[in-house]
Amino acid sequence: MAFVTGVMLLLLVVEMVLVYLVQVGPDVTSWIAWIPFAHGWIYVVYLVSVFNLWSTMRWGLGRMAALVVAGVVPVLSFVMEHRAASWFATDLPRVVSRPASTLAR
Repeated sequence: MAFVTGVMLLLLVVEMVLVYLVQVGPDVTSWIAWIPFAHGWIYVVYLVSVFNLWSTMRWGLGRMAALVVAGVVPVLSFVMEHRAASWFATDLPRVVSRPASTLAR
């Protein structure tokens, strides 16, 4: 989801540049008007994915905040995806080896 969110955020930046700086006509604006709407819903799905990963891995709030912000800052989602994969690979053995009684919490 980080890659999809990152690509949509970059498309949103391009759309905003075209609409507000270049001031393209209404014919172009009608073709790209879907981008903010799509990015908003994709970001919501990204937030649900981040929360799911964060709660499963039992990471600190700082990691969740970093991942949430990554969906708002252009290009940062690609960097944080790589970092989150590293965190995941490091912490997965600890999560898998948890006793069954702690998994229900």
